[in-house]
Amino acid sequence: MDHLVRQFDRDLDNLKQKLLRMAATAELMIKQTISELVERDRDLARDVRAEEQEVNRLQLEIDEAAMALLATQQPVAADLRFILVAIRINGEIERIGDLAINITQNVDVLLEQPPLKPLIDIPMMADVAQQMVRESLHAFVRRDVLQAQNVIANDDKVDAFKNQIIRELLTYMMGDPRSIERALALILIARHIERIADHATNIAQDVIYMVQGRDVRHPKGRREETPQ
Repeated sequence: MDHLVRQFDRDLDNLKQKLLRMAATAELMIKQTISELVERDRDLARDVRAEEQEVNRLQLEIDEAAMALLATQQPVAADLRFILVAIRINGEIERIGDLAINITQNVDVLLEQPPLKPLIDIPMMADVAQQMVRESLHAFVRRDVLQAQNVIANDDKVDAFKNQIIRELLTYMMGDPRSIERALALILIARHIERIADHATNIAQDVIYMVQGRDVRHPKGRREETPQ
């Protein structure tokens, strides 16, 4: 029996490590997409697309491992919540990777034309979103409710950045119609970063559920992505 318990614990730790590796890859994708934008370096887009394949591969591995644990170990209480939350986090990280690809696609549009403006707010916004992704996974690993709550609080900072960026870019668009395509691409990038932060917030909310069995998604609720 002790052997079975130890193997179960090893399987849970392996699941955790895969999620950390997947999240680190998604976080790197965010960093590289913003570097591609700021440095106007197309070569970084190839790295981002290669890393997306790694994120997708890990997603399948994690789903398979989690389902195997549910089917063969019949976990209860805290272990069951851990596995269910791991499955949800797996999906959140995969969507973060997709959003990084969306950012790269908009950067491709911007690199076809001269820069519209100095880029200050978008890199700062992306830094906060990256930090939220990283800290939400740290909260998961450490079962740290306080850190999860800090991630949720930082979502407001990202929203404020997005609103400020959109206001400024609308001013550019009204002042010069030639700026519209570039301004729209930057607005979309800001929206994608905001959604990355939303997914990090979802992870943090899941951590609180895992640790305390308490659903904090309402009344604020989870925000769903809308089609472009």
